[in-house]
Amino acid sequence: MSSFKIFEIAGTGMSAQSVRLNTTASNLANADSVSGDPNQVYRAKHPLFEAVRAGLGANAATSGVAVRGIYESPAAPSARYEPGNPLADANGYVYAPNVNTVEEMVDMISASRSYQNNVEVMNTAKDMMLATLKLGQ
Repeated sequence: MSSFKIFEIAGTGMSAQSVRLNTTASNLANADSVSGDPNQVYRAKHPLFEAVRAGLGANAATSGVAVRGIYESPAAPSARYEPGNPLADANGYVYAPNVNTVEEMVDMISASRSYQNNVEVMNTAKDMMLATLKLGQ
């Protein structure tokens, strides 16, 4: 395996964590939105990752992490009785998204640290390659 594959693998990890950060930010931005229809309310979104492994031989695919899709949480939205709200349905209920802000903040911290770890992998690999090049001096 080429030493440059390290950069590809860490790059796919950074890309995946970037998607994770964006979906978490979207969830947090919509956490306080409400709707009068439970089918129209925002649903929490989460990325689905898959580990990609290289095959054997000269035509080996790259290794790393792939984002296979973003799924919406199947949890039901919470209903709040607010008859004075202009978005309330005929029974006086508004529906809030199924976003747990505490879980989203924990997920954001985890994604940020994972992204930083991939950056450190790239920096360490770069430093090792530079040190290897300096051996002949």
